[in-house]
Amino acid sequence: MRSRAFNILFCCLVATVSLAQHKLSGVVRSDEDSTAVKECIVFLNEGTRSAPTDKAGRFIFDDLPNGVYTLHYTSSGFRYSKEDVTISNADQYVRAYIHPFRETLQEVMITDASSTFGATRMHAVENMGIYEGKKSDVIIPEKLVANLATNNPRQVYSRVAGLNIWENDGAGIQLSIGGRGLDPNRTSNFNVRQNGYDISADALGYPESYYTPPAEGIGKIQIVRGAASLQYGTQFGGLINFSMKRPVPNKKIELTASQTVGSFGFYNAFTSLSGTFNKVSYYTFFQYKRGDGWRANSEFDNHTFYANINYAITTKTSLGIDITKMGYLAKQPGGLTDEMFAENPRQTNRERNWFQVDWNLLALHVDHKFSSSAEFNIRLFGLSASRYSVGFRPNRVATVDDNSERDLIRGEFENWGGEVRYLKRYQIKKIHSVLLAGARYYHGFNHSMQGFGSTGSNPDFNFINSEEAITYDYRFPNRNTSLFLENILYVNDKLSFTPGLRFEHINTTAEGFYGSVSKDLAGNIIDVQRYDEALNNVRHFVIAGLGISYKPVPFVDIYSNVSQNYRSITFNDMRISNPSAVIDPNLEDERGYSFDFGVRSDQTSLFNYDVSVFYLNYDNRIGEILKSNGYNDVRSRGNIGHAVIQGVEAYGEADMISLLSSADTPWTGVIFNNIALIHSEYKSSDAPGVTGKEVEFVPAVNLKSGVRIGYKNLRGSFQYSYLSQQYSDATNAKEGVASAAIGGLIPAYSVMDLTLSYTYKKFCLETSVNNLADRMYYTRRATGYPGPGILPSDGRSFFVTLRAKI
Repeated sequence: MRSRAFNILFCCLVATVSLAQHKLSGVVRSDEDSTAVKECIVFLNEGTRSAPTDKAGRFIFDDLPNGVYTLHYTSSGFRYSKEDVTISNADQYVRAYIHPFRETLQEVMITDASSTFGATRMHAVENMGIYEGKKSDVIIPEKLVANLATNNPRQVYSRVAGLNIWENDGAGIQLSIGGRGLDPNRTSNFNVRQNGYDISADALGYPESYYTPPAEGIGKIQIVRGAASLQYGTQFGGLINFSMKRPVPNKKIELTASQTVGSFGFYNAFTSLSGTFNKVSYYTFFQYKRGDGWRANSEFDNHTFYANINYAITTKTSLGIDITKMGYLAKQPGGLTDEMFAENPRQTNRERNWFQVDWNLLALHVDHKFSSSAEFNIRLFGLSASRYSVGFRPNRVATVDDNSERDLIRGEFENWGGEVRYLKRYQIKKIHSVLLAGARYYHGFNHSMQGFGSTGSNPDFNFINSEEAITYDYRFPNRNTSLFLENILYVNDKLSFTPGLRFEHINTTAEGFYGSVSKDLAGNIIDVQRYDEALNNVRHFVIAGLGISYKPVPFVDIYSNVSQNYRSITFNDMRISNPSAVIDPNLEDERGYSFDFGVRSDQTSLFNYDVSVFYLNYDNRIGEILKSNGYNDVRSRGNIGHAVIQGVEAYGEADMISLLSSADTPWTGVIFNNIALIHSEYKSSDAPGVTGKEVEFVPAVNLKSGVRIGYKNLRGSFQYSYLSQQYSDATNAKEGVASAAIGGLIPAYSVMDLTLSYTYKKFCLETSVNNLADRMYYTRRATGYPGPGILPSDGRSFFVTLRAKI
């Protein structure tokens, strides 16, 4: 009897469980800023049932038996997404995050502002990164009316306030930009990446960027100022990431080809292929560029190949590979003295100076989405590269070439590394949060040699046949391990805090020898002095930062951020012999912090602005002063002192015709203004004559302004750029000495650029005039290659481009 009763009870329990009805509920939020998405329609399975979200983003489905259900999220302002949920004898609660792409608010179309202006900024959470409360800029090259074939940085970076650009490379092969008093040389004060991985020579030991991706192949240029130190490296400048164009999603093959011809023998050919079929997508291009240069002895030949191939393993997991190969050979006309520049800026007295670069990059990335609230990414990357320079470069720029052995420097780089990131959206009570945690390992190896090259005039990068001819031979193995953590805490829909930490372990080593060679009057080597050296420097530290964002009303974001910065020095450039400069062997790492406070608009198609103040505290700043070596003045590079750089950076842009017109019109009229007003000062220094002086490479006024007019498929842009005078050394010497690389002002200058573009069906015709008024000016006094001396910028030049997309 008991057994029968037990069996009946057991069967009833099983039936009750199997027929139990459960509740499936949740909340839908934007993955950009975790705000609730109201009126989002949530479909259950294939539309059998649906439920709209309320103003708090909540939804609910009742009376559901055990099983696997698919939730579909659709909203007019967000991309469609879906996820599977399993009910097993219990109610289920889900937190869904969907990605916005457009939103209509108060009859103003909110879109990515780049669709109108070619410039926008980073979202709060984007591409496995956190940018809430950080000063950032995003440039969309193909939306600009600009000369992309030459990578003209004046036009490409015109919407980024406060950038100081060296313009001695008229073809745009190398990018040299700085900001807020940072040395622009090969953009070495920024962490420079392509698709999120390093592309500089040695991110730790030699962070100079000899490779710049062609603007025609770039989808976005993402710039994050000093607050990027927590996620991307400790540099004062911040991050510059070249996000290459992505594969087209709805074609198996799309061909884009452009041909550009211009002044001084310039020719550029760019061809790309892109497409998607089944689970495979790809984007690839090849660029060939050559020219004779504005000055004699300036010819160059450049080629760049890039390929991105992706495979969607599942709907949640993808695998991708990037391959980049770039090479160029350029003749260098050398620098000028002040007198030579005043006499004829196009003259040159160097016919045997050459520079060659070979750059090879390989990267692998894996992306996995655990759920709508958790993502994982890993990037593995490697670099095999070289840079060779050979030429006659005495201390005095005006010295006539005596056809003796040339100075030869060879640098070879073998680097690899990996970076892992985990992004999690979560909630503690009523506070919504986004967590980013990551780790990075970097393994660098740099082999650098210097000595006597041939006496010829051809690009021969081999040392003369004598071991005595090598005066410098070092190997620099560098190791770097980093851990980083940032977390957005959304107090409510208007206010958020973003604290962050980064741990760094750095190990730099130098093994090799340096020396000197003595010659007799006939040029024969009579004595060689060599000094073996083995150095090691290990340090580890933690830096921190805090960002704040407050959105009081629609379209307005008030932001602030303070972050510590650190720039390590290595032994790499401390032993190179430079006749116009000496380097202090006791160089120490630079430390400091950067602060931003500003107000900016939300992403709109009618107007865009960002006005901010900044404060950069720079201790142990490395700079240059004039010193006597007993015979003449030389440029001494070392830790100059404590510098403070502060100012206002403002950018504004508006489509005036659309703002003032209530009706649809084929006309567009966009005006923009970008200005930085900066004060800089050395607060203290052990070097004589430095305390109280202005910091070098800091123009007090940096202005770029322009207008773009369009009628249907015809567009034109005009841009005016002005930079006030700036100093090239920490003592603020106004007159350059005989070498022209030592001291001296960089005078104020202004430049105008004009570009026209007409599109007809699949074809586009562009023409541009750079330096419209043919101003003679310069932006740089070089201490070494490609000088030393004043490096004039190009005069007026004309270009015509024909582009087709099939």
